[in-house]
Amino acid sequence: MKRISFAAISFCVPLTVAGLAVAQTWPAKPVRVVIPWPPGGSNDVVGRMVMQKVGESLGQQFVVDNRPGASGAIGSEPVAKAPPDGYTIMVHSTTHLGNAHLYKKLPYDTLKDFAPVGMLAAQPGALATHPSLPVKTVKEFLALAKARPGQINYSSSGNGSAPHLSMALLTSMTGIDLVHVPYKGGAPQVTALVGGESQASLATISTVIAHVKSGRLRALGVSSAKRSNILPDVPTIAESGVPGYEMSPWIGVYAPANTPKAIIDRLNAESNKALKHPDVANSLTNQVLDPQPSTPEEFAQRIRIDYEKYGKLIRMAGVKID
Repeated sequence: MKRISFAAISFCVPLTVAGLAVAQTWPAKPVRVVIPWPPGGSNDVVGRMVMQKVGESLGQQFVVDNRPGASGAIGSEPVAKAPPDGYTIMVHSTTHLGNAHLYKKLPYDTLKDFAPVGMLAAQPGALATHPSLPVKTVKEFLALAKARPGQINYSSSGNGSAPHLSMALLTSMTGIDLVHVPYKGGAPQVTALVGGESQASLATISTVIAHVKSGRLRALGVSSAKRSNILPDVPTIAESGVPGYEMSPWIGVYAPANTPKAIIDRLNAESNKALKHPDVANSLTNQVLDPQPSTPEEFAQRIRIDYEKYGKLIRMAGVKID
């Protein structure tokens, strides 16, 4: 019979007790929430809303620190290098995974230097155009783009961002030739479109919905597999002549690698509770940001799947950082 070392048991018990003790006392001071995007975009809206509720529940401040640039890579670095004590966390989108395949060298390892905490929301996109562009449907847009190769500008929230890759997928599937103009975040991306600096954009619905309703932009098609409840009359891109097209980016919470599991589990539970709060759930839904609570393990699995998906998409579309 194999003997079990009493010393080994004695060693494991204190670690377990210590982990639970850390979780019970955390947070004992303000928590920094790094959002590697500018204020006003989807990541910022979701992060602020959820983390405010988490802070209220835990009786501590969760202070948002916007660090935009390089499609989120600039803000991700300090999180990867922060002490794994639960006092620095990050709210980031699927773009985080795309960056790993776009940049030749990042100052962190996308999979190894971050601990998945949980998903927050899905953010379906819409192909939106400036009213000056003489199109009202996806088919008309594609026809015009084919008639004017290299003459239509489209804005994105940055090289390698979800809006960039969403449009890259559309161009690769349809053979159209558009000019990509990257901006530092979703808000500047849409501001450029409304101002006529660009003529089209595959932006998250939440960032364009107000402008679509006011008539300052046109929504031609949505990028999700199903129509949006907010824009029920707008068809999906797939049903508009591009069968098989689908892109559904998401937003989630990360912590530095090696953050105690007890802290990650507690932060996950509080985030999920915040997502179920009527005020948060209704507000997110009204902005076309679908609440997506998950466990850390479910989020980790989604990361692995989408990491491969984005890698294949980037290679297929030939997307490169300038």
